[in-house]
Amino acid sequence: MEIFHLFIISLMPVLKVLLVIITGLVLATERFDLLGPDARHHLNNMVFYVFYPALIGCSLADTMTLEGLADLWFLPVNVLISCIIGSVLGWILVKITNPPRHLWGLVISCCSAANLGNMLFIILPALCEEGNNAFGHASTCSAHGKAYASLSLAIQIIYIWSILYFILRMYANHEVREINPNDSIVILNTSISSNACSRDALAPIDLPHQIANDGNPKVSTIGKLKQSFMMIMRSNSLRKIFAPSTIAAVIGFIIGITPPIRKTFIGESAPLRVIYGSAELIGNAGIPSITLIVGANLLKGLKGSGVGPSVVIGIIIIRNIFLPISGIGVVKAAKHLGLVELDPFYLFTLLLQYAIPPAMNIGTISQMLGSGESEFSVIMLWNYGTATFSLTFWIAFYMWLVV
Repeated sequence: MEIFHLFIISLMPVLKVLLVIITGLVLATERFDLLGPDARHHLNNMVFYVFYPALIGCSLADTMTLEGLADLWFLPVNVLISCIIGSVLGWILVKITNPPRHLWGLVISCCSAANLGNMLFIILPALCEEGNNAFGHASTCSAHGKAYASLSLAIQIIYIWSILYFILRMYANHEVREINPNDSIVILNTSISSNACSRDALAPIDLPHQIANDGNPKVSTIGKLKQSFMMIMRSNSLRKIFAPSTIAAVIGFIIGITPPIRKTFIGESAPLRVIYGSAELIGNAGIPSITLIVGANLLKGLKGSGVGPSVVIGIIIIRNIFLPISGIGVVKAAKHLGLVELDPFYLFTLLLQYAIPPAMNIGTISQMLGSGESEFSVIMLWNYGTATFSLTFWIAFYMWLVV
């Protein structure tokens, strides 16, 4: 396939994303004020609790089978490999640029986690729907693309709300210590607030204890373990790991790989097909909604922040050059070792996971912790602006590589 034709095909989905993002940005301005902070908050909750779970569950239920699951095992592994490579590169970047300590977690996270959710949900089906696409029949290709995107998103959610949440919280707490180095009470209270823990999570737990020689209660080892376990179970990050999208992914897996249940919900003769159809209709609202939110959040980036240009440029170089190139090496090695199937669309998806801009969930965590919101907006503004060109190039190049 000619390289110019590949470039045109790859440009179309990127332009679609860009136009919807611009629409969200315009709607967030004071002139329209349709996507202000409150509207974004409510719409984001709708996406988190309703739209995305319906989209992920339906996509996996429709396309995932027991045989398919065995074939796609490397896809979640590839997501984790890309996150590890990005984290290492992000750590090198903070050592070189030396940003404020409380921004280290933000920089590492932006280098590590990609926006695999709505970007893959838009790009993969859009490529399939282009005329003369290189990946086969549009409907089959689009269904597989949604399944790849759903599985990628489920793994990414677990990674972001466990490892990256811990990293961001750790450095956000460091910012509090820098502000109040001598006031332990203020530090404790601010840390509690910035950790976004509920009062229930900090409530005292009855523990087995003994009285020490100095008269103070001494908590037993079993008591300490119980206390730690209860804190983990009540933590906000754990609840986010078991987010509605993750639960929906599990339900979608169960429906897809269990033939009797699958025949009940999916298919023209399925007795409960109306339930699946209704959920699919709701899920279709997820992609445009989250993309509008991305555009609206970029408005903050236009107003600037304290993040240095060297940090922004470093993240752009990592996400748009180093990671896509490293992805080629990882996928080629996996292909050489026989770890992946030779399906071009599957290989293309594995490669594309390395070229996507940073994840929007990082901004959600920054907002929860009260640290790095404006800096994240600036990083996202420049990364998504650059991705308009870099993503088009990498899509075209990856298609040329696998076809």
